[in-house]
Amino acid sequence: MSIATLLAAQAAKAAKAIALLTTEQKNSILLAMADAIHQHQNAIITTNGIEVGNAQNGDYDDAFIDRLTLSAERVDAMVDGLRQVAALPDPVGQKRHLGKQPSGISVDKVRVPLGVICMIFEARPNVTADAAALCLKSGNAIILRGGKEALQTSLAIANIMRDVLVEFGLPKEAVIVVPDTDRQIMLELLQQRDTIDVVIPRGGEGLINFVTEHSKVPVIQHFKGVCHLYVDESAEPAQALELLLNGKVQRPGVCNALECLLVDESIAEKFLPLVANTLKELGVTVNSCARAAAYFEQANVLADDEFGEEYLRLEIAIKIVDNLNQAIEHIDRFGSKHTEVICTQSPEAAKAFQQQVDASVVMVNASSRFSDGGELGLGAEIGIATTKLHAYGPMGLDSLTTEKFLVNGSGQIRT
Repeated sequence: MSIATLLAAQAAKAAKAIALLTTEQKNSILLAMADAIHQHQNAIITTNGIEVGNAQNGDYDDAFIDRLTLSAERVDAMVDGLRQVAALPDPVGQKRHLGKQPSGISVDKVRVPLGVICMIFEARPNVTADAAALCLKSGNAIILRGGKEALQTSLAIANIMRDVLVEFGLPKEAVIVVPDTDRQIMLELLQQRDTIDVVIPRGGEGLINFVTEHSKVPVIQHFKGVCHLYVDESAEPAQALELLLNGKVQRPGVCNALECLLVDESIAEKFLPLVANTLKELGVTVNSCARAAAYFEQANVLADDEFGEEYLRLEIAIKIVDNLNQAIEHIDRFGSKHTEVICTQSPEAAKAFQQQVDASVVMVNASSRFSDGGELGLGAEIGIATTKLHAYGPMGLDSLTTEKFLVNGSGQIRT
């Protein structure tokens, strides 16, 4: 039996035990996990520091290093995240009554766990705790396959959580970190359709494409975040600049950061000089269409087919468009169905943008950085789905469950 087959079988067995837990039991486990991670914070940070040092000595950019790093503040956020998940309503067991049918049978639909979730991610070790917490609260087991750069940190976090499961008399295999990042093992995991219920890849384009191409298990893609801000002709320049800076500069290495600015030609002359001065001061590299390049001391001119890159650093693409329709056409062509933003004072433009743009999150006069489960009221998220089945947008607890029919009768037969 291969490692992948063994791990998947262990997780499937553990999932049956987790699915039977009450809400109170799950919450107690999550709170104990939060306390345990807090108690072992220094050990986690020490392990992570070694991996960050290795990455700094390798060929990795600043954005990657940022995603890899766990500071005391980020560990505290991880702990808070576990406690927040414990406080969230439990979707498991929620019932919808569909009524008594003409045959006399009574029909309900009840929300149940998916089973075993395989999470494939790259450089973010905090995903280990975040994803495991959400899966446990929704009654699932989880297999986590992270990148080699964060493997030891992920194992350290998972082992703390597994110890808590054992203390509660539960199988530690409800949380599994694949201990070997050999791609062949990942490929074998993707074949385990009898024991793994869904695969959720989070990472770069290469990873997503590999998983989608090779998986026999259903895949929910969490594709790259090529997020746009369209500055409409009616936009307030000061507001648009704030949205741009918050979306691009606050934390450029995350998937809800802005990667492209679209500016209506009627406001370009007023707005782009503000953009040019500010981005220069902040050290943001500009890639632009030829029309927009005229407003910048230094800009790399892009051909029409060179847009659509996810930079994940202090770099942005800028394009002047003729109107709202052209902005939407650009987003349709180059967007990744993640998050799109319009800055406008026109209710008509706002409505058209939200109706016509095909993305999981479409915003009016709000930063793309709000495209996050916590900020959108879900409490927490396992990622942001860019495919429309089985979920679309930030995936909270509900998205980690499904519904089954409960039918009750008194001996009815179909005639």
